[in-house]
Amino acid sequence: MKINTDGVLLGATASHPSPKRMLDIGTGTGVIALMLAQRFPDAFIHAVEIDQQAAETAARNFQLSVFSARLRVMHTAIEQYNHNEQYDLIVSNPPFFVNDLKNEEIRKGIARHADEDFFSALVEKSNTLLASEGQIWLILPIKQADEVIDIAFLYNLSLSERINIHSDKNKPTFRQVICLKKGEVLLKESDFNIYESLKEHTQEYKTLLKDFFLAY
Repeated sequence: MKINTDGVLLGATASHPSPKRMLDIGTGTGVIALMLAQRFPDAFIHAVEIDQQAAETAARNFQLSVFSARLRVMHTAIEQYNHNEQYDLIVSNPPFFVNDLKNEEIRKGIARHADEDFFSALVEKSNTLLASEGQIWLILPIKQADEVIDIAFLYNLSLSERINIHSDKNKPTFRQVICLKKGEVLLKESDFNIYESLKEHTQEYKTLLKDFFLAY
């Protein structure tokens, strides 16, 4: 799985006032981690990836980037990942087709599909790795976003921000970018449209991604 709309939207919207350490869970080829490295020049970014080929590709991409000194990828499952320091910002564009028919290509199946307890494990592990003022940012379909929000409540994590993603202004929400924080917080909610018309991106989409896409 290479560059996709979900990934770049998360990489461009996930935020924190002054992050020093970041973690990208399921980095794939490293796109989100690279975007974060570009946006936050003082931050160090760790990335974990369960698929060996993807992790190797991410490592090459990191090494060839101007941000190489601040990027590191580990080939491991997040459940087995441990780190002494905690993270200010944790991001993930996780698999979300829970219990759906598995893709015939096994590696793509790993990237796209999740077991029943996947989101519980993701939230639990992220909570242990999160700094006291840290934030967790995820992009998910509505059903899975609601599930994660419910699970997060069990770990005293509250929904801080929700961005409803629409294909265009006349289409219903098909993805949500959500931000979780420790303790009680006020919810900020907004809508984001990708297309103005057929094959024409909105100005807000172009503005959001202009620092990453040469076309804008």
